[in-house]
Amino acid sequence: QVQLVESGGALVQAGASLRLTCVSSGRTFSSNAMGWFRQAPGKEREFVAAISWAGDSIDYADSVKGRFTISRDNAKNTVYLQMNSLKPEDTAVYYCAGRSRGFWHLPTLPYEYDYWGQGTQVTVSS
Repeated sequence: QVQLVESGGALVQAGASLRLTCVSSGRTFSSNAMGWFRQAPGKEREFVAAISWAGDSIDYADSVKGRFTISRDNAKNTVYLQMNSLKPEDTAVYYCAGRSRGFWHLPTLPYEYDYWGQGTQVTVSS
């Protein structure tokens, strides 16, 4: 019964920065791991980044490593994705996802997550 809401998507020029925000509703932050995925038209939903509850386990897709940073503030029930040096190939709908169950390895596949936000559009022009 977790509700996730993303915000922060926009149309920007190549090289610009954006910060996406994902807020979880409810009395407390219900998700263990949190992840960001993206999906471009005609393509599969792909992994972008993930973070554990305490932030001690983090993973990034190779395509965004060094440019994107995932973080979370559990007191605010919020997860962030800081995106720098944006490229046209970053254009996609970005989704926030949460996993309520525990894990041995940080989940990086869509089916490993239990809850999803509605998505926010990021468009990067050249």
